[in-house]
Amino acid sequence: MATPLEIWSNGAGVPKAFARRAAQLEQAGFDGVTVVDSQNLAGDCYVALALAAHATERIRLATGVTNPFTRHAAVTASAIATVQAESNGRAMLGIGRGDSALAHLGHAPVGVPAFETYIRDLQTYLRGEEVPFAGGDLEKLRLAGEPTGSRIAWLRASVPKVPVDVAATGPKVIAAAARHADRITFAVGADVERIRWGMEVARGARKQAGLDPEMPFGAYVTVIVHDDPAVAKRLGEGGVALFARFSAMHGHAVGPVSDADRRQLETIHDAYDMNHHAQAGSQQAATIGLDFAERFAILGPVDHCIARLRELVALGLDRLVIVGPSIGADRAEAAAAEERFVEQVMPALR
Repeated sequence: MATPLEIWSNGAGVPKAFARRAAQLEQAGFDGVTVVDSQNLAGDCYVALALAAHATERIRLATGVTNPFTRHAAVTASAIATVQAESNGRAMLGIGRGDSALAHLGHAPVGVPAFETYIRDLQTYLRGEEVPFAGGDLEKLRLAGEPTGSRIAWLRASVPKVPVDVAATGPKVIAAAARHADRITFAVGADVERIRWGMEVARGARKQAGLDPEMPFGAYVTVIVHDDPAVAKRLGEGGVALFARFSAMHGHAVGPVSDADRRQLETIHDAYDMNHHAQAGSQQAATIGLDFAERFAILGPVDHCIARLRELVALGLDRLVIVGPSIGADRAEAAAAEERFVEQVMPALR
């Protein structure tokens, strides 16, 4: 029996505003909502998730996404486990290598080996098991007794373990996630071939590690419902630029792309201004051509959006995180696009 499709949305901002949005999304029928973890650009994600847990009853709650740099794995595990307890088991931990959160501290994304180690330790903490100390100087205190390893001691067996979901774009991160995460959500755009490629990379890595090749897969997909694709592009261009840059994070495109799309991805990278991250009207958004946007995202009338999303679901995805209108987009047009998705597109995917 096929796993039911989950349709998620996202949010950011101060915690009270996010809690209100979570309640609105629950009322609209969404299955889950993610919250940004970018300390210089938004309020604390775990405070936001905790408030949302008490403002909702059904909707699932996740970071979208956290990173391995700004918090020790024990701190991350304890924070999301707290949300799991407060939400009666509705939490998920979304994590990637880090982007804006690190950039605003002067750092590039964490390297893949360190990221993989962090995921492994995070999973150990979330299972309530002990992670060996990696150095330290506790012996200086000359205690009569001291811990010999690190463990989240307050976890309760009655509360399910928090699933770890890795946001992945490149083959090395996909492979690391396949070995250690509970699920993968691809950030490679809305092209069928690119998502299929990501799934094949993950299955190959799991098979090589002696694991069942199958695991849950999802995708971040920018969807703007509007009869005029050019208007839809304008509404979603900040998110398109953000996610497209992930496919050329270090200046060279990864994954299967045409020569034209490779040039476009690398142009977005070269133009990217982190001071206008995810914003409509940014200089990176201005480089995006309509042809590329229509392939990388899903832009256009209701029937077109439904057909494109059904193609993705047919690949075996069980979760779609819908990225809507960008920061700075026309508010009335943005609200209308989101309403059309909820009222006309989402019901057709159930």
